Amino acid sequence: QFVESGGGMVQPGGSLRLSCVASGFTFSNYDIGWVRQAPGKGPEWVAAENTGGGSTYYADSVKVRFTISRDNAKNTLNLQLNSLKPEDTALYYCARVIRKRGPGLYEYDYRGQGTQVTVSS
Repeated sequence: QFVESGGGMVQPGGSLRLSCVASGFTFSNYDIGWVRQAPGKGPEWVAAENTGGGSTYYADSVKVRFTISRDNAKNTLNLQLNSLKPEDTALYYCARVIRKRGPGLYEYDYRGQGTQVTVSS
């Protein structure tokens, strides 16, 4: 189970910090990531981190602006969103990676309900 929090409405250029708390499995054994889905669009892997936190993936659209981090002791995955743009508006959810077919081409088996991020002036 994943429970996300931290979403909200911000103006362009603003920041948010999303958090995801996991339970029911050994968090440190899995790569975990953030996926977003905007209205009318398919899901997009935004960022992912491997089990130890030493290897990360970012979508080109969020590189430099977003930072993913995990705390295995607290079963928590975070995503810092800076310099937000209207096109970042989406439902953001965390997901457990079970297969990697390439950068950003991940499959997951469990995901959370998500937290809404809206960027608008």
